[in-house]
Amino acid sequence: MLKPLVAIAADEYGGGNPLLPAVYDIIWSGVCFVIILLVVMFVALPRLNKVLDARSAAIEGNIAKADEAQRQAEAALEEYTAQLAAARKEAGEIRDAAREDGKKILAEAKDAASTEAARLTASAHAQIEAERQTALVSLRSEVGTLALDLAGGVIGETLSDDAKAHAVVDRFLADLEASEGAKA
Repeated sequence: MLKPLVAIAADEYGGGNPLLPAVYDIIWSGVCFVIILLVVMFVALPRLNKVLDARSAAIEGNIAKADEAQRQAEAALEEYTAQLAAARKEAGEIRDAAREDGKKILAEAKDAASTEAARLTASAHAQIEAERQTALVSLRSEVGTLALDLAGGVIGETLSDDAKAHAVVDRFLADLEASEGAKA
């Protein structure tokens, strides 16, 4: 079926091969091709290269910026980590100092309590000694009065000379104290 068509076309074109173009078509096609090729080579390609170079430079610049941002982020992270470590160390030092201060305050409070207890004990001893002396003086006075009354009852007279009576009572009590001191 193809052969009859080729034969009909060959008759119309003057006996040449219908698949091959005419020489003038090849020349004009070649001239157009060369013009288009020159326009593409000298106009379009340089512009395309310029756009691609600009795009490549922008991409490289963005990559450089991203690398710089990454380095800055890493540096900030290292600085943050160092600051965090320093803050933890400082917090530990503050905690240790607070413990030491607490121990000192506790020791001072114990010392103050011991001092206050010693003061209260000394005050109590002084008060007891004062009360003992008061009781001793009161007891001597009463013993002296009783001794004089008894002596007056034994003799049958009242001893009215207070100074002499007191001297006798004091001497008697001193002798009793001396005999108790010799026994102990």
